[in-house]
Amino acid sequence: MSAPLLLEAPDCLRADSFCERREVGIVNLGGAGSVRVGDTRHGLGAFDFLYVGRGSGDIVFEPGKGKEPAPLYYLVSYPAHRACGTSRHSFAREAGRSVGEKVRCNERNLHPMIAPDNVESCQLVMGVTFLKEGNVWNTMPPHTHLRRSEIYFYFDIREDALVFHFMGKPEETRHIVVRNQQAVLSPSWSIHSGAGTANYGFVWAMGGENQEFGDMDAVDPSKME
Repeated sequence: MSAPLLLEAPDCLRADSFCERREVGIVNLGGAGSVRVGDTRHGLGAFDFLYVGRGSGDIVFEPGKGKEPAPLYYLVSYPAHRACGTSRHSFAREAGRSVGEKVRCNERNLHPMIAPDNVESCQLVMGVTFLKEGNVWNTMPPHTHLRRSEIYFYFDIREDALVFHFMGKPEETRHIVVRNQQAVLSPSWSIHSGAGTANYGFVWAMGGENQEFGDMDAVDPSKME
């Protein structure tokens, strides 16, 4: 991207601006850049998040400077029934938490970035997870949450590696082969789990009836097929 890029409202939204009736979560997965919302510019470093609420005005993605690595913006949007303003959340200030077990090959660092504890949003919840070296499984044991849908965006998958992403009803699972910077949409009735040939990271985003991270229905792996 060599010039500013306006996030336009497609015809299907029947809106004058993208956030007229929607909220957006944005994360920068590349070099330093900035996003302008209305008349305010928000600088975003690597893994910084920006929440843009309903009615916040035009969103313009701006390029990086000079020979620095280019920013890589990834965004997720949901309909919003109320306005929550715009707020930036710095990855450097988010300690995250360690989850998983080495014996299960699923040790990872979880960072909820747009979540009720730190950012007011309408229904969007969003964050990033990094698997520790030597670990390959995410979200195993798996779960479903009938009150929310979820999207995974995988990144930092090496060129010679891949991830097998599992989805479907617990008793009838299927897999998708995922490579670097590819996304998977998971409906509310589906599990969402994956195993890679090496460690990787992924951005997760949810929206639905509530924002409680722990509102999920655990699945017993012994009953999966």
